[in-house]
Amino acid sequence: MQRYGWVIRLRPEQRETYLRLHAAVWPDVERTLRAANIRNYSIFLHGDLLFGYYEYVGEDHDADQRRIAADPRTQQWWTLTDPCQESVAEPGSGHWWAPMREVWHLSEEES
Repeated sequence: MQRYGWVIRLRPEQRETYLRLHAAVWPDVERTLRAANIRNYSIFLHGDLLFGYYEYVGEDHDADQRRIAADPRTQQWWTLTDPCQESVAEPGSGHWWAPMREVWHLSEEES
């Protein structure tokens, strides 16, 4: 299992729209994420920053990310959510959400 953290800016004028959308994420979008080996996906909000975290349990993260991006319902979802966000990713990186580097992790207690 691999852990991923991502960050993006939430446009203040779109805050309520974004929160409303995520109060009822489309089941098709959730199914696509699960089929792409994404588990324990959470999005946290702090001020105007969104922090996303998920665990990846597959073998080919890049291929599964392409699978998500190719899904028509996910593409429709993004037409609603993307205008709510402002990328902070490095220009030219190809990322919308900026990847975060893990600097520390407390693992499960050893027996």
